Amino acid sequence: MSAEENKVLVRRLLEAEDKGDLDALDELLAPDFVDHNPLPGQAPGREGYMQGVAQDHDALSIALTTVDYQATDGDMVITRYTTRTVHDRGAYFGVGPTGQERETTGILIHYISGGRIAEEWSAGSTSPILEDLEQQVRERERVEQELRVARRIQQASLPKEVPTLEGWRISPFYQPAREVGGDFYDFHLLSEGRVGVVVGDATGKGVPAALVMSTTCGMLRLAAQALEASPGEVLEQVNEALSPNIPHNMFVTCFYAILDPSGGSLRYANAGHDLPYLRRRMGCSEERTEELRARGMPLGLMPGMSYEEGEVSLREDESILFYSDGLVEAHDPKGQMFGFRKLQALVADHDEERALEDFLLEELYSFVGEGWEQEDDITLVTLRRSAPLL
Repeated sequence: MSAEENKVLVRRLLEAEDKGDLDALDELLAPDFVDHNPLPGQAPGREGYMQGVAQDHDALSIALTTVDYQATDGDMVITRYTTRTVHDRGAYFGVGPTGQERETTGILIHYISGGRIAEEWSAGSTSPILEDLEQQVRERERVEQELRVARRIQQASLPKEVPTLEGWRISPFYQPAREVGGDFYDFHLLSEGRVGVVVGDATGKGVPAALVMSTTCGMLRLAAQALEASPGEVLEQVNEALSPNIPHNMFVTCFYAILDPSGGSLRYANAGHDLPYLRRRMGCSEERTEELRARGMPLGLMPGMSYEEGEVSLREDESILFYSDGLVEAHDPKGQMFGFRKLQALVADHDEERALEDFLLEELYSFVGEGWEQEDDITLVTLRRSAPLL
């Protein structure tokens, strides 16, 4: 072949690579083609080269290579080129689409034999790009490691057992989001058969939220069991201990209640948490929900806070739902929020044929639709008086 024909052959190769045209590559490359500078993880032979082109095409769009200069020396073609790409299709060296637009320059040397490209040598500016991608991979691995640590901290802080009380049913449900938040719940066994129930949420995500959540859980357990105090006093003690030590711009919402199983009374206090719903039985077929209201600032914001207390009494087949904001703040495909009104109406409509938490989750999944990516942890704790106590 002439020198000009060899140049055209190389230009056809670059065009086929831009388009991801494997049929054209199959025609252009010699059966024993060798790539002397393969990319990391790429085999140096013909199949490895074509596989690399296919992977690039799956990950990069708007691939456009411009030949800046070409020269020949016998069967060798030397090409200086510029390639522009956008990483917006798929994973590239383990990194998902970034939308980044890049420009690379380099020099290619091709050896032509029998009208086909038999060998390729390359040198260019792809090394900084690969280094950048490697850094992104390392950063992603670091984040994944932090998420694993946060999950272990969170799971270690949750109670291993649920108290068993005659005539009562306590049902916790916890479903973490991918980015671990600060949701928690706990039960405290107190004197005279009383049980403390706590549901809370530390602001933030990942390890910081998990650490604050774990610390708050320990403080609440210690204060409740050591002081044998009322719910408001427990929250006051924990707030005083937490305020000087919590990271800046972080706080904890928490609802704390103490149940007296023998009489059915529940005394409670609230540190800025979402209001639980009490499901009242008014008659044979009439149900009503009430919010358990009590004023109080979130834990850790400032010292010297006091917490209002409230008290209710549960009768047979009445229940209370404690929950975190991961349920009410879930969004459907149109961006509409699940919301408090919908939750309160569902609690009232629950027919007791199945567990309340199962009923609410079915409604949630129907609301958000397929392909929903959970935005925050979901925590539900149901307390139900199932039979009259003698």
